[in-house]
Amino acid sequence: MTARARFTALDFGLYAGIVFAWGFSWIALHYQVGTVPPEVSVVWRFALAAPVMLAFAAMRGETLLYPLAEHARFVALGLALFSTNFVLFYYGGLYLASGLLAVIFSLSSVINILLGAAALGAPIDKRVAAGGTLGFLGIAAMFYPQLAGTTIDTGALIGLALCIAGTVSFCTGNMISARMQRRKITVFAASGYGMIYGAAATALFAAFRGSSFAIDWSPVYLVSLAYLGLIGSVMAFACYLTLLGRIGADRAAYSTVMFPVVALAVSTALEGYRWTLPALVGLVAVLAGNLLVLRAPKKP
Repeated sequence: MTARARFTALDFGLYAGIVFAWGFSWIALHYQVGTVPPEVSVVWRFALAAPVMLAFAAMRGETLLYPLAEHARFVALGLALFSTNFVLFYYGGLYLASGLLAVIFSLSSVINILLGAAALGAPIDKRVAAGGTLGFLGIAAMFYPQLAGTTIDTGALIGLALCIAGTVSFCTGNMISARMQRRKITVFAASGYGMIYGAAATALFAAFRGSSFAIDWSPVYLVSLAYLGLIGSVMAFACYLTLLGRIGADRAAYSTVMFPVVALAVSTALEGYRWTLPALVGLVAVLAGNLLVLRAPKKP
């Protein structure tokens, strides 16, 4: 399926699965902040997700035997998509409000367009580019109160640099996955191995920092870990990378604009978030951008 092809029912289902799985991940991440270092939580998250992903691959009859050259690509995928971007965002979050994290990550919808053109030779769809830009501006408006309260100092600049680097890392992983799918490497096998290598790399980073690998056995932490490992990782990444291969990295990345909307809806129900006029205007912009990205292209 090309990047300009019509969405099928399967594509809409994959898209909805991504948006809701990652939309609820924000509250799960909130419950993980505490006694366990962030990078260690990333290790346990993907240590849980990787064997499940590989088990799905085996049940689907997919081969799990690949030459070393392919494993080198799995390492690259793991570093970009399942390690570096998470660590950078966790540490960027020490300096920035969560709303700004969402705004920066929503740049994926624009960065994927540029990287897709540069790395994959994908044509730039003006409608998708306009939708991605509109969505980014909408997310910025939705989180305007947090952005307005951000003081631009050295710490904020460090956080900004870390999160932009994390977003580029995520998008680079998108390109690696797209190339793998062109080589007929399945999403489940590639992601499973990528998660193993990503977890291993993050574990080395945690060990270098002297972090404790002890698990918080409280029900809140364990439930949030299970959600992030099984729903936020296995389900969401399987849906996202499959959708990326079907419709292109540019349109698939618009899900990074949509899931903060779900996150705010969850926050409204559980944390008493109050919608402001800028947030409502931003919501309209995000939905308008969504229509631009997802609607069927005009016939020539």
